[in-house]
Amino acid sequence: MTDEFEQVILVDEADEALRDGDKWQIHQDGLLHRAFSIFVFNAAGECLIQQRADGKYHSAGKWANSCCGHPRPGEPTSVAAARRLEEEVGLRVPLTFGFKSRYVAYLDNDMIENEIPHLYFGRTDAAPALNPDEVQAVKWISLDALAKDIVRAPGQYAAWLRHYIEAHPAELAEWRSRV
Repeated sequence: MTDEFEQVILVDEADEALRDGDKWQIHQDGLLHRAFSIFVFNAAGECLIQQRADGKYHSAGKWANSCCGHPRPGEPTSVAAARRLEEEVGLRVPLTFGFKSRYVAYLDNDMIENEIPHLYFGRTDAAPALNPDEVQAVKWISLDALAKDIVRAPGQYAAWLRHYIEAHPAELAEWRSRV
């Protein structure tokens, strides 16, 4: 399924589903929708981050968390998260739901992220197998080093990763220790 025809779930502020909508149009109109973000840690406590492929329709070439995306209509968010983690970076990792967040970000290509993401956490030392249509590089980095680099060079990072690091540092550190 290509991005242009993919459907996402529009929600209200309580994350209750309202209707489905075209992913591209939803991001152009800035409508509130459900999403997920995954943070995978290794045994050393480092987080896997990915550099988005240059062909992505927004935030191309920027560094983001381990994986992110949108559940399809009728698809449980946990199932969507596991599916996309395998599709993007080739990892099958048990994921645990941590918490929900809320943010709005104005992106390139006149796109607007207006999301309630469900954050999932996992642990592995397995080597990622990158899907080049989605990801051009990955690296393992500590949360502290990541936060410092985001301050140093914020433009190299996706808006949602900057949001999580700035708005949820205690929660991310807690989940790093829990999984």
